[in-house]
Amino acid sequence: MNGLSHNEVINLLLQLATMLLMARIFAEVARKLKQPAVVGELLAGILLGPTILGTISPDTFESLFLSNPAANLALDGFVQVAVILLLFIAGLEVELHLVWSQGKAALNISLLGLVIPFALGFVFPYYFPDFFGLAEGNRLLFSLFMGTAMSITALPVVVRILMDLNLFKTKMGMLIVASAMVNDIIGWLIFSVILSFMGKSGSLSLLQTIGVTLLFTFFMLTVGKALINRSLPWVNKKLAWPGGVLSLAMAFCFISAAFTEWLGIHAIFGAFLLGIALGDSEHMSERAKEIVHQFINNIFAPLFFVSIGLKINFVTNFDLMLTLAVLGISFVGKIVGSGFGAFRGGFNLKESLAVGFGMNARGAMEIILGLIALENGLIDEKLFVALVVMAIITSMTSGPLMKWSMKKTKDLPDPEIV
Repeated sequence: MNGLSHNEVINLLLQLATMLLMARIFAEVARKLKQPAVVGELLAGILLGPTILGTISPDTFESLFLSNPAANLALDGFVQVAVILLLFIAGLEVELHLVWSQGKAALNISLLGLVIPFALGFVFPYYFPDFFGLAEGNRLLFSLFMGTAMSITALPVVVRILMDLNLFKTKMGMLIVASAMVNDIIGWLIFSVILSFMGKSGSLSLLQTIGVTLLFTFFMLTVGKALINRSLPWVNKKLAWPGGVLSLAMAFCFISAAFTEWLGIHAIFGAFLLGIALGDSEHMSERAKEIVHQFINNIFAPLFFVSIGLKINFVTNFDLMLTLAVLGISFVGKIVGSGFGAFRGGFNLKESLAVGFGMNARGAMEIILGLIALENGLIDEKLFVALVVMAIITSMTSGPLMKWSMKKTKDLPDPEIV
C-alpha cells in the first residue's frame, strides 16, 4: 500500500495550516462585523482560490493547491468528513419534543414554508432551463433539486440569529425553531430521494431505495432514539467523560453515514438522522453538545467552507441576472410561505413577516446541497456561485430584517416561556 510521499505530506500539512489560519482571521473579522463566521470562511477560500490568489499569483496557487494530486485527494477526504460532521451537528440542534410542543402552528409554517418556495424553485427552472444553466441533464431532476434548494432553512443560523435578537425563548422564537426543524427533516429527505433518481443506489431499485430510506428515517427517530436514550446513562457512567460519549457519537455518526451512502442517498443524511436521535436524548448534556460543536465548527467547518473557494473562480462564473433570479425566488418563496403559515397560526401581519424573515436564513445547508449537486453534474458552476451568494445574503440579512420587522410593530413577542 503506497502512502503519501515526503513532499506530499508537507504539501498537505501546508494546505491545512493555510486554510485554517486564513479561515480564523476572516471569521474573526466577520464576527467583529456581526456576521456569521461562515461568511468570513467563504471569503478566505475565495482569496486563496483561483478567484484572487490564482489570478494574482498563479504559480503560488498551483504549487500549494494543484501540484500534488495525492495530497489533494487526502485533503478531499478531510472535506468529505467535514461535510458529514456539519450535518451531524445540524441534527444535534433538532429537538423533537420542541416540534411536538408547537403543534399545528409549527406544521403550518414549516409546510407552507417548504411547499411555496419548492413550487417556485421547481416551476421557473422547469420552464426556463437554459436560463438556469441546464445543459443536457434531466430537466425534471434539475427542477426538483432547485425546488429543494429553495425550500431548506439553515437551522444553526436561525438559532444563532434568534439568540442575538433575544427572541430564542419567546413563543415566536420557539415556533420558528420548531418549524425550521420540520423543514430541514423533510427537505433533506426529499434531497435524498433526488440523489436516488441520479442512479446512486447501486444494487437497489429506486422504489427500494425510497422505501428503505423512509424505514431508516422512522427507525432512527423512534427505535434508534430510544436505544440511544437507554444506553447513554451507561456510557456516561462507565466510560471516561467526555471522551467516551464523543468517540462513540463520532463512530455511530460514521456508521450511519456509511449506511445511507451505501443506499445511494449520500452519507450526510445518515449523519443528520443520527444527530437528531442523539441530540434529542435527555442524557446528552448541553456541555457535551457544546464540546462537539466547538470541535467541528472550529476545525472541520472552516476546512469545508474554505475549500468551496478553492474549487471555482467566483468572478468568471458570476452571472448577475441568474444570481438575482435565484435571490428573488428564495426571498419571495420563503418569506411568503412561512409568513402566511405564521399568519394562519394567529400572528399579526408584522409578526408573520418577522417569522418569514427568520425562516429565510439558508447558510451552510444551501452550500452543501449545491456542492453535492455540482459534484454529481446536476448543476453548473454559474448556478453554484448563485446559490452560494444567495446563502450568504440570506444569512446576512435575516437578522437585520427580522429586527426591522419587530420594530415596525408595537406588539412585542410573547415573554419567555422557559
